[in-house]
Amino acid sequence: MITFLSDYGLADGFAGVCHGVIATICPRARVIDITHGVPRHDIRAGALILRTALPYAPVGVHLAVVDPDVGAERRAVALRLTDGRLLVGPDNGLLWLAAQDGGGVSEAVEVGSSPWRLEPVSATFHGRDIFAPVAARLAAGEELADAGPPYDAAGLARLDLPTSRLEDGVLVAHAVYVDRFGNIQLDATHDDLYNAGLRLGHGVLVGAHAARYLRTFADARAGELLVYEDSSQMLAVAISQGNAAERLVVVAGDEVWIRAQR
Repeated sequence: MITFLSDYGLADGFAGVCHGVIATICPRARVIDITHGVPRHDIRAGALILRTALPYAPVGVHLAVVDPDVGAERRAVALRLTDGRLLVGPDNGLLWLAAQDGGGVSEAVEVGSSPWRLEPVSATFHGRDIFAPVAARLAAGEELADAGPPYDAAGLARLDLPTSRLEDGVLVAHAVYVDRFGNIQLDATHDDLYNAGLRLGHGVLVGAHAARYLRTFADARAGELLVYEDSSQMLAVAISQGNAAERLVVVAGDEVWIRAQR
């Protein structure tokens, strides 16, 4: 079993070609596409999606390619996690969050010069020529140690996310991801809201905008701004049947201030 995540999109043949490489090498592999709609070159978004998706996928090989520095000095790696998962992708922080949630890395190899890669290797399409072949060979049961030389996991690129904080009763959170519906995921939890004095069903202010802290979209009126706990148990801001990111003019990385409405 292989899961596959990328920023390739579906308008071009990139994702399909990688599927073809995998099918050629390991015809029995079942490939589950997590998404190919990661925003272009957005390593953080890809890392967050990968982290939240993997707990719902069988333990197997997990291929992820968001690679703005393809052809540069970043390494190409394959990792074994303590929970048994195998991650394959560029060493640019994309794999870091999933690796931590999987208990950390127990074995790592560098696959840029893997004997399994396709030749000649394109300078701009390592998904096809390096990552997909390595993922397919691992799915076929070959040993990780045969994919390339060992690599010290302490040198893996990390992805540091901002953390929310309380300032004079105001929860200062950060937009870590905006989905296609315009819902804004924050780096805060239910406990953070509680500590800021906010209670379920009560009014809140998101910046200068009135909202309510609700359990689900069905509790909100059409067009109403709400704060809620999303499927990843993180706080999020949304508009029922609308686009919160557009109304609030928020993009990933922005601070979002939330406080009780007096």
